[in-house]
Amino acid sequence: MTSLPVDGKQRPSTASVEQSDQSAASFELDVLSGLSQSPKRLHCKHLYDQRGSQLFDRICELPEYYPTRTELAIMDEYADQMTEQVGEDAVLVELGSGSSQKTRVLLDHLRAPAAYLPVDISREHLLETADKLRREHPGLLIHPLVADFTQPIEIPASFDSKKRCVYFPGSTIGNLESDEAIELLQNIAVLVGPGGGLLIGFDLQKETAVLHDAYNDSEGITAAFNLNLLHRINREADADLDVDQFDHHAIYSEERGRIEISIVSQCDQTATVAGREFEFDEGELIHTEYSHKYTRDGFVRMAAAAGFTARKMWTDPRGWFAVMYLESNHGN
Repeated sequence: MTSLPVDGKQRPSTASVEQSDQSAASFELDVLSGLSQSPKRLHCKHLYDQRGSQLFDRICELPEYYPTRTELAIMDEYADQMTEQVGEDAVLVELGSGSSQKTRVLLDHLRAPAAYLPVDISREHLLETADKLRREHPGLLIHPLVADFTQPIEIPASFDSKKRCVYFPGSTIGNLESDEAIELLQNIAVLVGPGGGLLIGFDLQKETAVLHDAYNDSEGITAAFNLNLLHRINREADADLDVDQFDHHAIYSEERGRIEISIVSQCDQTATVAGREFEFDEGELIHTEYSHKYTRDGFVRMAAAAGFTARKMWTDPRGWFAVMYLESNHGN
């Protein structure tokens, strides 16, 4: 984890250069490991380099992609109730902050927040968003953290005396398989401590046609977002993947209650990645992401297994999306 100075600028140092090298090596190892598996897979966190983050912001504006506008509508209508649950003088920690579009609604309603700590794996995108929020909220302490939120996160000791609330919007929790989601929720329960909060958005089960269109948009932005990972591998892992010979693939599995997103090879082909050769059969899938869709009761049970008690839930009139406030029981 990299904790950036409050001014949002990281001073050059040997340590930061070494950390950058380690990050590049970690990415390369992850890619090699994923492509060596059967079936092949690439971790969804690697979709969010700077270009990937920008493409995802465009996805959120698409007419077919209902989650963002539905969650925003819920936030607009119930933000006062949500911030009442969070309370005054709290440290708000946002996981996977992205462009922080929904956070702006929350920050506008929070009562005297102690600080806002956005956490994101994409450093450039994180700093850009933090700078914009500083201009919009000049009196708010904003302390960005460059980190992989699927791993335990350390909060600076200066915030130890404050109530902590994690904000985790966008149904990002749905990208994880059940055991991974529970592990992440357990880490969050430890992070916020007993009585601390989690305000989380999650997508609800609905008609298959609606889900299919949301992940196969007519403009091809979701496809570009998915395939951008291959461009990143070419750039950062010394690869020669022919991106034009791969395509985006997304289907809804009713049995598993999730969208399954992959990259599909359009022909038999061979590519070199970091000096290693990989074969791809025509029609072979490289899994990149899941997007689980929940029921209310199913999500409550999952959260309870991780040490949370559900306190309040808000949803839209169609019941397509939900935002829930949970309280940590960790340490009680």
